Amino acid sequence: MKKAIYDYDPAADLDGPEAMAIFMADTLETGDTEYIAKAMSVVARAKCMTELASETGPL
Repeated sequence: MKKAIYDYDPAADLDGPEAMAIFMADTLETGDTEYIAKAMSVVARAKCMTELASETGPL
């Protein structure tokens, strides 16, 4: 059984529109539809996190 060394959420690093666009551009270059679909869900999650952070302000 494999154990994760740590949990990593790539959405946490996509902190703005430019980072999201670069991430998607790199993903689209692969041509892998399954990978592209997964990346789209990561970007959607990152967009929600970014919008929430801008609405609530810094902690």
